[in-house]
Amino acid sequence: MNKFLIVASYPTSILKFRGALIKALQDKGFEIHITAPEFEIFPEEYERLTASGYIVHPIPMQRTGTNPLNDAKTLSALYLLMRKIQPSHVMGYTIKPVIYGSLAAKLARVPHRFALITGLGYAFQGADEQNYKKSNLQKIMHKLYSVALASTHKVFFQNPDDEALFKSMGILMPNASTTVVNGSGVDISEYSVQPFVTIDDILIPRFLLIARLLGDKGVREYAQAAKIIKDKYPQAQFDLVGWIDDNPDAIEQQELDRWTNEGLFNFWGKLDDVKPAIAASSIYVLPSYREGTPRTVLEAMAMGRPIITTDAPGCRETVIDAYNGYLVPVKAIEELAAAMEHFIVNPALVIKMGKASRQLVEEKFDVNAVNQSMLEAMGL
Repeated sequence: MNKFLIVASYPTSILKFRGALIKALQDKGFEIHITAPEFEIFPEEYERLTASGYIVHPIPMQRTGTNPLNDAKTLSALYLLMRKIQPSHVMGYTIKPVIYGSLAAKLARVPHRFALITGLGYAFQGADEQNYKKSNLQKIMHKLYSVALASTHKVFFQNPDDEALFKSMGILMPNASTTVVNGSGVDISEYSVQPFVTIDDILIPRFLLIARLLGDKGVREYAQAAKIIKDKYPQAQFDLVGWIDDNPDAIEQQELDRWTNEGLFNFWGKLDDVKPAIAASSIYVLPSYREGTPRTVLEAMAMGRPIITTDAPGCRETVIDAYNGYLVPVKAIEELAAAMEHFIVNPALVIKMGKASRQLVEEKFDVNAVNQSMLEAMGL
């Protein structure tokens, strides 16, 4: 039996974001192996994966930082694991699994090697700016990416802008085999339309942002736009779901405390299931600087919510401006607040654009269609 190894950096992301793809691979007859760090912190994820018939291998990996010794341990552990289980196929997603998973697979002579670029994150912060100057950390990550991706047979991107950026920066060779897919997709049967129950659900707008609390997710812009709107429309409500991550770009705890103390947000904290928060909202907002394709936006679209997001890579893929929501420039607080005000003064747009969101997600982002395109590109 052929073996397919998935390399991940965070246990809770595996079934949530890759679950349908992994099941599709299992249905193709593969014995599924999954490796990731921190299963001791998330034993329930380990149990869910093994209960699905997958073979799980904990490995040492620090998701952030570039400590050479720690990263060498990760590379070594992945190489030894691959030599032991001898997979026929390997795919990593997120930065370190892509880099060290791809390098280890090359060293271990795995026949079929794939990488999935789900977003660029801190390693490419500012890459779209005209006077872009890479930090030493970014220079290291870009070089590692270049070497690792050269060892793969196919690189998947979740939007065409990321693919173009990698090629323009020389991270990908001109002849590299790449495929752009429509994000991770969303299970449209699991995220069903949640209708508005009362007229107040539309007349009293309730905005929602779900994100890791990082600067480049646009959390600060969301806070500033919320203040503009609440000063003018005190009845408007703003929800925030997320957590402070171990990341150089993380929001400070005192910032979050100040926002909540000022009454800007209803802060939900981190949720394992975001459906209740989306169902309680009327408009979903993501002022991110850049994404692969934002999963939370797709979930909100599937549940029939209009979207306000940025005209940025990945984000712009999810919205047809003035059809299922509005696109605003990155870091443009006034424009973000103006888009919010559109829904307040024209409440019928909430229902109209919410229906359009659901239609768009059915046409473009159905997880089964996304996974089928990936299987075909992998020759499966």
